[in-house]
Amino acid sequence: MSRLPKATSLAVLVAVAAVSLQALLVPLFAGPAANLEPRDLPIAVAGPAPAADQLAARLAAAHPGAFDVRVVADPDAAIRNRDVYGAIVLGPQGPSLHVASAAGPTVASLLTQATATLGEGRPVPVVDVVPADADDPRGAGFGSGFLPLAMTSLLAGILTFLLVKRRGARLLALGTFAVLAGLCGAAVQQYWLGVLPGDYLSNAAVMGLFGLAVAGTVAGLAAVLDRAGLALGALTVFLVGNALSGVSSAAELLPQPWGAVGQLLPIGAGSTLLRSVAYFDGNGAGAAIWVLCAYAVGGLVLVAVGRRGLAGPAAEVAPVPVEREPALAL
Repeated sequence: MSRLPKATSLAVLVAVAAVSLQALLVPLFAGPAANLEPRDLPIAVAGPAPAADQLAARLAAAHPGAFDVRVVADPDAAIRNRDVYGAIVLGPQGPSLHVASAAGPTVASLLTQATATLGEGRPVPVVDVVPADADDPRGAGFGSGFLPLAMTSLLAGILTFLLVKRRGARLLALGTFAVLAGLCGAAVQQYWLGVLPGDYLSNAAVMGLFGLAVAGTVAGLAAVLDRAGLALGALTVFLVGNALSGVSSAAELLPQPWGAVGQLLPIGAGSTLLRSVAYFDGNGAGAAIWVLCAYAVGGLVLVAVGRRGLAGPAAEVAPVPVEREPALAL
């Protein structure tokens, strides 16, 4: 049997590799989206002590593993502090549901459905303690706005490695990108599209930190591992991170431990941080800040110590020709 020509073998190998990648990416993206359900989702119950305790036990028994039910004295404060996603408040007129659609409209809708039977035939009133932006009531603009920022940050990291050949210039490029990406991204979402509330400079700082975390990580990995680092950065930070981010839902709705893993990657941490800063005065932002700072600082360190893709010493310092005087004849 004659061997296949080299070009034909390569073509078949490329096709098989592409289909294999497709087989991995489809469940990575579609799997979490198709299995959205509460998994230890923090919610609160507030009201008279005996009735509140009984309702908490009833919810835990009716939905095992779905909710992390806590009895609190001030349900609205617990929601604003991002301790819980919603609260069932027992009052003289019956139960009411307090939610924060700004924390995720999907979660608010799910809690509304899950508590519909508590009214015993009467509708359960819903109070939106922290509503989503009026121009983005379903949160679609917030979720969609993160993807372009992640894509441009990935591209900035790749281009910095491929086109900038000196360490100092690479660090300058990444820092400049982070500042401009934050200022521009916040301006577009707040003043042009109107889908993001809050303080402009605070939102810009979050977007800038996120951009630096993504671009710095990709450029840093490449500076150490060369083009394999680019592939690793794109796969981990962008593809896997986007699929597990919970930007349009919540980490507690994704299959575990993938929801928790997504919060340890830049896109998941970045979306959590931006929600906290834009809607909740920074409450619940601590872990996300540390995650993004770790990626940003780690990426910059790798850029500073990595040697891949740098111009050679001969290109950095051009040799100066030295003319020799002719030897004197004796």
